Amino acid sequence: MQDNINSIVATKDGSNTLFSKLYNQHYHNPDDGAINEALSKHIIPAFTFHKDKKELTILDICFGIGYNTFSTIYYVLQNNLDIKLNIYSPELDGKLVNSLDSFDFPKEFENIKHIIKSVAQTGQYKDDKINIEIYIGDARMHIKGLNLDSFDIVYQDAFSSDVNFELWTKEYFDDIYKLCKDDCIMSSYAIATPIRLSMNEAGFYIYEHRPVKRKITLAFKQKQETIGKFVDMDLKKQRNKEAVALYDKVV
Repeated sequence: MQDNINSIVATKDGSNTLFSKLYNQHYHNPDDGAINEALSKHIIPAFTFHKDKKELTILDICFGIGYNTFSTIYYVLQNNLDIKLNIYSPELDGKLVNSLDSFDFPKEFENIKHIIKSVAQTGQYKDDKINIEIYIGDARMHIKGLNLDSFDIVYQDAFSSDVNFELWTKEYFDDIYKLCKDDCIMSSYAIATPIRLSMNEAGFYIYEHRPVKRKITLAFKQKQETIGKFVDMDLKKQRNKEAVALYDKVV
């Protein structure tokens, strides 16, 4: 896949990602690898936390080239997990989603090509165990129409706040908080203090986790004892008076 907006990039785990010329960022860290990043930073922490659940409803922000969603299905099949998956994901670029049936995905996705094709062509897939729905449009608008207290997992994986500011603000996380069940886990590659403050001021408890060489953020509606290292955001603010959350810009 090579066009005026995205160029294909090989990553160190053998999977391919894209470099967005529009946002001047990779969809995945080339050093970590696309599938490895999806598994280690999102799927494995979330599924370890929810190891006893038989049905999971997941919000994947944002769909992009689908690695979080497709790696979730791969992980479930690879580990023979008896889980029903409901995955909902907004994505601004409909043409990108349509192009995915010709994207050079890794061999790990060989058994789910029919799912990838269906998502690329129709924006959805459904069988007895898997339900995927992709929404093409603005994520902030879309999440306001989702059912409250309905999500077990949120993959917070938008482009960085430098170029996608509106998906990292306190007001955005206010809306995400309302969608989460009491035992929801939200995972994110972002570890910057302003972003963690945005999550925390929306009501989330913040934890730090290092699944591989890079730290990640895990956020919960309730305090945890079994996963991650608690990050005291009040103490952060006391020690750094200049640290502030991100807020929607008033026009």
